[in-house]
Amino acid sequence: MRVPIPHSLDKDEVRRRLRARTGEIADFIPGGMADVTTDWPDDDTMVLNVSAMGKSIDGTVKIEDGQVVFTIDFPPALAFVEGMVRGQVEAKGRKLLR
Repeated sequence: MRVPIPHSLDKDEVRRRLRARTGEIADFIPGGMADVTTDWPDDDTMVLNVSAMGKSIDGTVKIEDGQVVFTIDFPPALAFVEGMVRGQVEAKGRKLLR
């Protein structure tokens, strides 16, 4: 699943806001019972692992000029939650950048 979130910020400001608010990413997952770990392999990429409901999901957040792109790899067993999570990422992703 790929979810682009448009922004009008410079990359440094996007990085600052994402780093300051990574703890809110668990709120993207319906049910509020997720454990999220993050890492920054480079300045424009945050990788994340979300553990919820006994499953683990990997994803990335790419900072680009004009947009931040959330990419989440759903295993087949969790494909049914993709629509719910997409809506949460779109709504709450915008809030992370405010």
